[in-house]
Amino acid sequence: MKRTRAVFAGLTAMALIATACGSDDAADDSADDATPTTEAAADEPAADEPAADGDVTVRWRTRPDNDAEAQVYANVSETIDAANDGFALAYEPGGTDTASYQDQLVTEIGNGTAPDVFWIPGTDIARFQSEGLILDLGELAAADGFDTSAFYPEPMFHLTYDPEAGAPGDKLWGLPRDVSTFALYLNLDLIAEAGADDPRVLAAEGAWDWDAFAEVTELVAETGGANKGFAMDGWWGPFGAFINAAGGSFFTEDRTGCALDTPETIAGLAQAQTLYATGATVPYGEDSETPWKAGTVGMFMNGRWATPGARTDAAFNWDVVELPTGPSGTQGNWLFWGAYVVNANTEHPQEAWQLVQELTTAETQATISELGANIPSRVSEAAIDAFLTFTPPENNQAFINGLQDSPTAEGPLWAGSWPDYSETMSNAVTALFNGERTIEDFEANICSEVAGALG
Repeated sequence: MKRTRAVFAGLTAMALIATACGSDDAADDSADDATPTTEAAADEPAADEPAADGDVTVRWRTRPDNDAEAQVYANVSETIDAANDGFALAYEPGGTDTASYQDQLVTEIGNGTAPDVFWIPGTDIARFQSEGLILDLGELAAADGFDTSAFYPEPMFHLTYDPEAGAPGDKLWGLPRDVSTFALYLNLDLIAEAGADDPRVLAAEGAWDWDAFAEVTELVAETGGANKGFAMDGWWGPFGAFINAAGGSFFTEDRTGCALDTPETIAGLAQAQTLYATGATVPYGEDSETPWKAGTVGMFMNGRWATPGARTDAAFNWDVVELPTGPSGTQGNWLFWGAYVVNANTEHPQEAWQLVQELTTAETQATISELGANIPSRVSEAAIDAFLTFTPPENNQAFINGLQDSPTAEGPLWAGSWPDYSETMSNAVTALFNGERTIEDFEANICSEVAGALG
C-alpha cells in the first residue's frame, strides 16, 4: 500500500501546483502526420433518427492509437448498448495519431454532423470551450449528485475550470477517460542480440540514465541492416520529455510566457538532437511503432495506449521500462489525459451525459485497462493494484513509476492558442532534429516565433 499511497500523494501535490500556476505544460497525445478517415458504419442509424427498437441513438467517437485499441472501444460500446434500455449507441473510431482529429470535429460541429459524445485530448479543452463547441455538464452533474472527486485532480482542475473566474468552479466540461505516462517499449531479443544491458535491470539498479540509454541505442544500431536503437513519433510529447528531463519547460511557471529558450530546455533538445545525428535512430518524423512491431527497433517511446497493438503484433519478446533519468533527476515524464465531452449542439443532452458517465465507470475503465489501452482515471488503490496484473507487459510498474516521478501534467492554454503554439514549436523542433536548423538559431528565435500564440 505504500507504493499506491505515494502515487496519490504525489498527484495531490501536483494538483496544488496546477491550482497555483494554472497547471504545467500543456499537452495532448497526438502527432501531426495523419488524417482521420474512419466514419460511422453505414448500417448505423443516423443521430437524429430513432433506432430500430425505438431508442434514441447516441453517436460517440474516440481517437484510438491503432486498430487493436479501436476494437477495445467497440467492445465497450457493445457492452454498454446491450445493458442500456434508454438509448442505442453508434461508435465511430476516429483517425489515429493526429491533431487533425480535433480539427475535423470542429468542422463537423459547425456543419451539424459531429457525434453527440467524443473524446478530445486535455490540451484541447480550452479551445473547444472557448469556441462554444462543448456542453457545460455542471447542472446535469449537480442534479445527479455526481462526485467529481473520484477522479485524479489534475484533469478535474481543467474540466471544472471557469474561464471568467480564472479558477475551477461549478463548470463541468467532461470526464477524464484515462491517464497515462510514457514508457519505452523494448524489443528484448534485439537488445540481447546487441549485447546491451537490459534496461529493466539498469532501472532497478538506479543506473538507467541518459548515458545508459544512449549506449543501448548505439549498440542495437550497430547490429546493422534495418535495425535502429530508438524511435519516437514527431509530436510535442516525446521531445517534451527530453525538455522536462533536463529541467526545462514549454512555458514559464504561470504558463503565460515562452520558456523554449531557457538553458534547461535547450539542453534537453540538444540531447535529442545529438541522438538523431548519430544515425542510430529512426529519422525524426517517421512512424516509430510500425518498425518496432516489425522487430527492427530496440526501443520506442509511447504511452499505455500502444499496448493493445504490441500485444497483437509484436512477434518477439517484449516489455517496457520507464524513461531514463535526465539531468533534472527525473524521467521528464508526462501525466497524459483526455476527456469525454458532449457536443454543444446535441439533441440528446441527458442521454449524452449518461453515456459519459457509463464510459467512465470503474467497471468500464477496468475493462479498458485490462485490454491494455490505458490506466484508470479514477483515484483508487484497487484500480492501480489491478492495473499491475494486466499483462503483458510484465513490467507494468514502469508506468506507475512514471506517475510517481513528478510528471508534468498535460493541460490546455486558457489564455492563448495551444494549437498555434504547438504547431510552431513542433515545426521548429522538426527542423532542429532533421539538421535543417542549428540549436543556436532555435535558441535565439523560437520565443519570438511562438509569441503570437500566447494570450
